[in-house]
Amino acid sequence: MKYLLYVLRRLVTLIPVLFGISLLVFLLLKIVPGDPAVTLLGSHVTDEGVAALHQQLGLDLPLWKQYGSFLGKLLHGDLGESYQYRSSVSSLVFQNLVPTIWLIVAGALFAVIISVPLAVWAASHRNGFGDNTIRTIPLIGLGMPAFWLGIMLVLLLSLKAGAFPASGFGDGFENHLKSIVLPGITVALALVPILVRSLRASMIDVLQSDYVTTARAKGLTGRRVVFGHALRNAAISSITVLGVNIAYLIGSTVVVEKVFALNGVGYLMLTAIFNRDFPIVQGVTLVFAVMVVLVNLLTDMTHAALDPRVRLA
Repeated sequence: MKYLLYVLRRLVTLIPVLFGISLLVFLLLKIVPGDPAVTLLGSHVTDEGVAALHQQLGLDLPLWKQYGSFLGKLLHGDLGESYQYRSSVSSLVFQNLVPTIWLIVAGALFAVIISVPLAVWAASHRNGFGDNTIRTIPLIGLGMPAFWLGIMLVLLLSLKAGAFPASGFGDGFENHLKSIVLPGITVALALVPILVRSLRASMIDVLQSDYVTTARAKGLTGRRVVFGHALRNAAISSITVLGVNIAYLIGSTVVVEKVFALNGVGYLMLTAIFNRDFPIVQGVTLVFAVMVVLVNLLTDMTHAALDPRVRLA
């Protein structure tokens, strides 16, 4: 019951947050240099044509009326119409959303699969050669740009080894899985150093706690103590770290999508920016913002489910 009340409180707090996001996105695009009417008319631009297009697009209305119209359409799921494609922004965004979701999920899974064993080993062999190596090597990857890592993975695992596709998303579930491996690893390598350091520090604190000492005194094996007692409690704080960094990565998948030609939402946004297609930029920015909010909500809900102290606060 207390958990449900906690979730309801979090959902209520999202209302002003989402309203603020819509207002901020709307205002930011209004201060971006360039006139979409001039871009649309191209070489045929005239003062009369610009004025007529402003009226057609509602750009001649006062700012508050433009926002009211924008918010009203948004509440009905209407993100406007693309200047370039002459079709609904909502349909364009959701058509391209699938590869982006696959990329985020794959990146998070690979990050967990790589980080957990490394962090557990490092914490269990504190200050040993393995611990120092595990803490040092991932930091090298942290300083490497995502596009460079992606290109190196394509050269090594796709062009030379032929293990995975070099680009595209493929057709069908099996091809999706093969196509998302390299982009997912590229995204994961940016998360691994952060997760390893966070989980290792938490594991060391838990392994030094009284209840772990008691468990060992009762004769439990080291593996059972580490995986059955220490890891679960140490993972609570690392889940928050993972959630925050996944939220951060949502907006940074543009580069990875470009390198691997995934044609996701980030790639759509990049194209729209070059073409001054403001409705698409606005729509994708809103979708990214909502995804970040949802990831943070799921992170808080998971944290509260694992740690009752959160929902009792």
